[in-house]
Amino acid sequence: MPEVDTVRARDRAVDVARLAALLVVMFGHCALLLATIDSGGVRIGNLLGALPTIAPVTWVVQVMPLFFLAGGAAGAYGWHPGTPWGSWLFARAQRLCRPVFWYLAAWVAGLLAVRWFLGAASADALGRESVALLWFLGVYLLALAFVPALTRLRTGRAVAAVIAALLAAEWAVDGIRSAVGTPEAGVVNFLLVWLIPVVIGVAYARRLISPLVAAVVGLGALSAQCALAITGAYEVALVVTGAEQVSNVSPPTLLLGLHCTWMSCAFVAVAAPVRRWAARPRVWQVVAAGNGGAMTLYLWHIPAIAVAAFALHAVGLDAYDVEAPDFWGLLALRALVFAGVMAALFRLLSPLEHRPLPWWDATATAAGARSVCTGVLICGAGVALVLTAKQGLAGTAGWTALGAFFTAAAAARVCAGSAVDGSRAPEAVTAR
Repeated sequence: MPEVDTVRARDRAVDVARLAALLVVMFGHCALLLATIDSGGVRIGNLLGALPTIAPVTWVVQVMPLFFLAGGAAGAYGWHPGTPWGSWLFARAQRLCRPVFWYLAAWVAGLLAVRWFLGAASADALGRESVALLWFLGVYLLALAFVPALTRLRTGRAVAAVIAALLAAEWAVDGIRSAVGTPEAGVVNFLLVWLIPVVIGVAYARRLISPLVAAVVGLGALSAQCALAITGAYEVALVVTGAEQVSNVSPPTLLLGLHCTWMSCAFVAVAAPVRRWAARPRVWQVVAAGNGGAMTLYLWHIPAIAVAAFALHAVGLDAYDVEAPDFWGLLALRALVFAGVMAALFRLLSPLEHRPLPWWDATATAAGARSVCTGVLICGAGVALVLTAKQGLAGTAGWTALGAFFTAAAAARVCAGSAVDGSRAPEAVTAR
């Protein structure tokens, strides 16, 4: 096949997919939260746990595959053969981690204040929830490391073989997890499952999969997912509910792998009309602005939801009791308040995504063994970030994982070297 034209116009369909998925995640989390305060303290629930019959809805609102697909496509557009792998990966990490550093700094300061005024127990309880969403960034960094290798795929058959191998490996890991009886036995599926949309994203960017083939494969994967769910071997819900016996997402299972397959293929099938729609000036203005602050939206939407929920509690408008006649109206009201709070945070914090940090944002120049070392350290930082998300900022394990993330990131920065003139790295292109 001919080489991809890397100087062509930005792929706006990918940007639409990223922003649409982000909005679904944000308002989905807003809807799932059940929260109130009574004489026993703060009470937190989950809408799916209270209404398990709506679990099939998660097959539509579980849109994380689109984030990974966008990352795979953007990485394929931005990769140039001959570029040192580790330096390329570090350049992607610079853009991704910059807002994470600000976010973690804010939480560390906030948790120290909570510990001082409210005690260690309150700080630990808050710390366990404060970084839960960072699992995505950790796995995302690991998945990006495979993009240069995936760009070597030359045919649709090769892509299909990789996807089939990943699904087979996920099935085998699920069997081991079932035999061992512990979720930790399935941890490798964090990479195997989320690599599927990355593979499809790379194939889409390199035009290895046509819309028709994508539609056929997607329907096949969806049918397989339905058949697997009907057997009862897997839970139906594709998000954490707090009531599931065996989670499909922590760690992921084959059911989620099939979901990643059909959702990613669905994007490929509709990408052309989406791209034409996004070319409209007013549409593109909104999409470009949202993508310019995507990390701000992702990182800060949970605090914004908390502010909205407890502000409404202060005036007696809790959305907590699903049996209450006004529950759904209160939930809609919370969504509106959340949108206002998030808009204010976006305006305040999104500029930090584009403000280069001294030292961290210097251009990476490493090649050869130093480049490989840099890439390995970034992968190590990704693993540490996943562990931080799992443990939370509480106890020795959580703070140790956070320290390991900062240490690995700093070591990667040193190993990556920098331009003699100290020039800063250019903004990483999120999608072309």
